[in-house]
Amino acid sequence: MCGIFCSVSFSVEHFSKDLKEDLLYNLKQRGPNSHKQLLKSDVNYRCLFSGHVLHLRGVLTTQPLEDERGNVFLWNGEVFSGIKVEAEENDTQIMFNYLSSCKSESDILSLFSKVRGPWSFIYYQASSHYLWFGRDFFGRRSLLWHFSNLGKSFFLSSVGAQTAGVANQWQEVPASGIFRIDLKSTTVSKCVILKLYPWIYISRENVTEECVNSLTQISADLPTFVSVVANEAKLYLKKPVVPLNMMLPQAPLETHCNDISSIPPTRETLQVLLNDGHMKEVIQQFIDILSVAVKRRVLCLHRDENLAPNEVLKTCARRANVAILFSGGIDSMVIATLADRHIPLDEPIDLLNVAFMTKEKTVSASFNKKMSKQKNHGEIPSEECSKNAAAAAPAAADAAANPDKQFSVPDRITGRAGLKELQAINPSRIWNFVEINVSLEELQKLRRTRICHLVQPMDTVLDDSIGCAVWFASRGLGWLVTQDEVKSYQSTAKVVLTGIGADEQLAGYSRHRVRFQTHGLEGLTKEIVMELGRISSRNLGRDDRVIGDHGKEARFPFLDENVVSFLNSLPIWEKANLTLPRGIGEKLILRLAAVELGLTASALLPKRAMQFGSRIAKMESNNEKASDKCRRLQIISLENFSTEKDIKS
Repeated sequence: MCGIFCSVSFSVEHFSKDLKEDLLYNLKQRGPNSHKQLLKSDVNYRCLFSGHVLHLRGVLTTQPLEDERGNVFLWNGEVFSGIKVEAEENDTQIMFNYLSSCKSESDILSLFSKVRGPWSFIYYQASSHYLWFGRDFFGRRSLLWHFSNLGKSFFLSSVGAQTAGVANQWQEVPASGIFRIDLKSTTVSKCVILKLYPWIYISRENVTEECVNSLTQISADLPTFVSVVANEAKLYLKKPVVPLNMMLPQAPLETHCNDISSIPPTRETLQVLLNDGHMKEVIQQFIDILSVAVKRRVLCLHRDENLAPNEVLKTCARRANVAILFSGGIDSMVIATLADRHIPLDEPIDLLNVAFMTKEKTVSASFNKKMSKQKNHGEIPSEECSKNAAAAAPAAADAAANPDKQFSVPDRITGRAGLKELQAINPSRIWNFVEINVSLEELQKLRRTRICHLVQPMDTVLDDSIGCAVWFASRGLGWLVTQDEVKSYQSTAKVVLTGIGADEQLAGYSRHRVRFQTHGLEGLTKEIVMELGRISSRNLGRDDRVIGDHGKEARFPFLDENVVSFLNSLPIWEKANLTLPRGIGEKLILRLAAVELGLTASALLPKRAMQFGSRIAKMESNNEKASDKCRRLQIISLENFSTEKDIKS
């Protein structure tokens, strides 16, 4: 994880040798381990490069890098496969070595087509006066652009900075491919021409698919002096995943499930499905591929190997290197179970569970009412309702006496239940269940001083809710509650695993069920295509900026290229069966995998969005729509910026 930045000016009077203080601060938050700036001057233009590194693997490599020919490289990414990077090597240096040896445009595109893992980059090619930049296919790393002064300057940055009273001018660089600007010709033409090298899939029949993001769509929100054009040679990047399987069943889907349609939705229901030999084989393949994805993400990081042997045995001497955004739901439970397979046994795992203070004394009673209603509709098993009721009832009884019960939100209840499941699977592991409690006052203060700058340019009510929830969760500042004591805790893990991508691929959202009910499997399949196509602009840049603000790196196992390709290759009914009730039908393949992994109640929990499970959506306004512009994000105030630096992340 790094904070990367580049400014280009085509006139001396508009060139600044220094970053603005607020932007520099935001970049340093992302990369606390090293900082460096580099100036490059030409007769026609001036460039300022700034790199801020979070050291995670190999030798600490300060950015920007420059070679003997004057080429400059900024890299914010992880090479998990595709290009060989030894354990002791740094992928930034490896990538730059390859780039420096590239002889043509096609060589550069071939290099980035091979990389498996999240990335954004900026590369200045001195001899040709080209500036290359872009994001990976899914947009898992943030990169923003900002054009100003009628084409006299432009900026690229991992994160922006907002100015009071000024409409947001930063925009996310589309994850449509790699862009190239000819800096020398731009000086002459007085307009910025972005040449796009798009992601294209080539099938075995050598038939290319249409580029999803058209040039017109990309240009729509750009100033008039900026244009996006296709590269003349029609070169492209090879898409790292196969297209979605659009096949439909020959018979109606219901006929596949006649033998279990009358069985109540319990763990036994899933077990019946696993009795099918083909399905069991598919599930094992899925587990194996997802396990490798998790393994890469928990082992590709620097670990402290210098502890004395006697220190290793002490709980206090071992720090967690990996944390998981943890609700106790199916996504985070499967990730935690697989992470447990690969993380050294003497190393704790931090489970980050966030809750926002409720207006009422407790939400447990209302949560029980909802669970009871779902039970009556056959949506979750009765034994699961009983467990939730048992967990929630004591909370309702002593809420008035114990203010902490104001944080007994649904995700806290399921999180604690999930913790017990994990402890049963591996009692030898130290599972740090970190209870992160956020008051309305703290939410409003830190949204104003930190979070609004990170969520932008995203600006909806949903962006506000999820952005704030993820920021507080990934900060990892909370409490460890055990049978013996309650103590404050700050997670030091630099890697944060999240479950993003599971719902989008496996029909996890309620809108998927609506789509299936109105348009059948064909409509559902098209919805999944749309979900994957927009995930870069809808989720990932925002979450990367928010998590990166704590000097931590977000990693997304469900968006591993091999995982996505495997899931894309399956027909839709092997991944989800929405003729089955909630808690079973959505994300069916993941629930079956959970059963195979030994999980119990969590395998049957219905989908609950983070903004509702953490109760942030109930904090301030109950009559907003998720898609509304969020007025709270528009209140951009820098008057307290000098105090921001005192806020510990």
